[in-house]
Amino acid sequence: MTLLIATHAFAACSAWLLGAWQVFVSTKGDVRHRLVGRVWVGLALFVAVSSFWMKELRPGQFSLLHILSVVTIVSVTLGILAARRGNIRAHQGDMIGPWVGMTFAGIFAFAIPERDLPTFIVTEPVGAATAAGAVILASVAVLGLSRLLVRDPMEHPASVRG
Repeated sequence: MTLLIATHAFAACSAWLLGAWQVFVSTKGDVRHRLVGRVWVGLALFVAVSSFWMKELRPGQFSLLHILSVVTIVSVTLGILAARRGNIRAHQGDMIGPWVGMTFAGIFAFAIPERDLPTFIVTEPVGAATAAGAVILASVAVLGLSRLLVRDPMEHPASVRG
């Protein structure tokens, strides 16, 4: 597995976990949602852009998965613009779409035995478990740091009064 594929997979898995938190757990629109969202945007764009250097499915050529990368770049950009303009409905659709696409791309990345991820899991299970642990720890670290950076004064009234 090349460094490009490893960082792409790491970013994709982290983005998927953080995206799931954004969609299903976070309080939409609060400071923490926006902070984690910025990290998710960076990861999603890295995953999309880095894919253009990966052409293993069709050696030397782009594959249908690269269409997903273009759609992700456009959709995430439109989602940022929609949020800045206050169009929350458009923002939600523009951001959930790439996360759903990431979900299906991940399923295909893990389901096709000849791809790098299944091969890595089978040939190096300790390395794969370590990588999975690193993805989980990185995602938890982002969420934990976002919680530390965004303190709710009502949550700790004594700390506000000093």
